[in-house]
Amino acid sequence: MSKARIHRHLAVLGAALTAVAVVASPAGANAGRLERGCYDRATEPYTSAVDSHLHFRPFGGKAIPFDELTGYLRKSGVRHASMYGIGQTLPVNSGCTYYLDCPGTPVTPSMKNDFVNASDYAQEQSKDPELTLSMTFMDLNRPETIPAGIALYDSEYPDMFRWAGEVNLVKQALFPNHHKPATSENIKNWAPFMKTLRERGIPITLHSDLGSNAEPTKYLHLMEEVLRRYPDNKIVWAHMGLSKELSTMNPDEHIRLMQRLLDEHPNLTLDLSWRVLEDQYFSKPGVRAKYASFLDRNPTRAIPGTDFVASRNKDFQVYQEELEVTSRINKALDDTAFRNIALGENYFRLLGIKETAPQVCRVR
Repeated sequence: MSKARIHRHLAVLGAALTAVAVVASPAGANAGRLERGCYDRATEPYTSAVDSHLHFRPFGGKAIPFDELTGYLRKSGVRHASMYGIGQTLPVNSGCTYYLDCPGTPVTPSMKNDFVNASDYAQEQSKDPELTLSMTFMDLNRPETIPAGIALYDSEYPDMFRWAGEVNLVKQALFPNHHKPATSENIKNWAPFMKTLRERGIPITLHSDLGSNAEPTKYLHLMEEVLRRYPDNKIVWAHMGLSKELSTMNPDEHIRLMQRLLDEHPNLTLDLSWRVLEDQYFSKPGVRAKYASFLDRNPTRAIPGTDFVASRNKDFQVYQEELEVTSRINKALDDTAFRNIALGENYFRLLGIKETAPQVCRVR
């Protein structure tokens, strides 16, 4: 055999072996999926690629450093996150890291966490994950103070804050720490800052408890007042109004209520963050399918999140668990809802950014 023919045979054999290696290796499989341009639910994670509800700062004490926390996101496959502070902070001399451990200690709105977040955001300029900086200082019981606060943020960090919240309309867990629900009069006086958010297309995430086990819809009127007065604002309802204080509401009743409000208020989005939803509702026999069916019927109206609070006594394993637990509902969603919720299409649309979630691969 001539040398030329030998070289041709070796080249063909080498190419064949390379192709086999690519197909057989995980990297090759990933390349194949990328070429297909779709997300393969059979082989890719069900955990959400977006964390729309992540507190980079704790209520008190030391925080997980910025670089470490963003490393948690990369390791978990989270590529976009809303960078919340916690507007309601414990006193610096309290020695507490969590308000529930310190009943009687006042928890009051503050700008401190937002400014630390903004400084980290400006310095690090993270692109992986992509972060959305949020204003969490707003005292909804003193709305007259909010426009000046926004103006200060504009001055110090122009065009950087693209989200508002999580802020508390009513949070029963904070009642022992001197928190009081906003009133209808307070809500009426939100008009100036809500106008600013509306003009800028900024979503606002409201923590607004529906009620308690004794009175499941005691505070519903407050959220309905907000939705009635500000129909053109992008309003995100944290945890679908659920809480540790409301663990026994009939799921069918809750779903009917959520459906009515979604039908009446086109700019309302439901926040699926916090493991309380999984632990107290979704995990009960027969209940997950009901909520999945509800989300399948409303695939463009919900966003995912962990509600992780980055206090220094936590680590990657804790974040990873919170992400996994809050993502379990994703497994029960149909492909359309999965793409819109878990893969982030609703989040991108809410922010008005050009990012697009991948299509889900068709089952062959």
